[in-house]
Amino acid sequence: MLYLITNRRIIKQSDIYGIVEEAVKGGVDRIILREKDLGFQELLEMAERIKEIIKNKDVKLIINGNIEVARKLGAEGVHVGFESFMKEKYRFDGLIGVSVHTVKEAVMAEENGADYVLAGHVYETDCKKGLKPRGTDFIKSITSKVNIPVIALGGINETNLKLVVLSGAYGIAVMSYIMSSKKPYNSTKVLKTELNKAKLDS
Repeated sequence: MLYLITNRRIIKQSDIYGIVEEAVKGGVDRIILREKDLGFQELLEMAERIKEIIKNKDVKLIINGNIEVARKLGAEGVHVGFESFMKEKYRFDGLIGVSVHTVKEAVMAEENGADYVLAGHVYETDCKKGLKPRGTDFIKSITSKVNIPVIALGGINETNLKLVVLSGAYGIAVMSYIMSSKKPYNSTKVLKTELNKAKLDS
């Protein structure tokens, strides 16, 4: 399962819609629309355009952090941070994903109704400069304690994703690998191909 987390601010060529379109053609399975600076209306309009791009494709759109937009749009999922998830006790007619940074958080997220957890960061990444990566053992420790899908993120690419999958991850999530790519279709295709190979070996 390949997740794309959006960030329109790191795009080098094209725009968010062009990147999403190429990523969908390349085989991405889930899109987490994560444009935290946008207000309700702007985010809704962006989400509507992306929903149109993925129409009739086997791709799910998940809205990050804005459950009102997710509800209004009829999105397949909503994604939130752990503290927000525990505090707000979200109810949503669709997937609820939660970002976690410890095994305890992952367990608590599952106990409180999360459908999947996003765990990281696994490897060094520019998105988390200066923060020590947690490594694949972190993924292994989470997957041994929860039954819901664990999606790993952070510095994952075609050369290291096999170790992540062998650690028990159900899927991987990337941001800059695709969003910053000058050839997003090719980048997505490479990742998806290696991911499928790794799944067969796991």
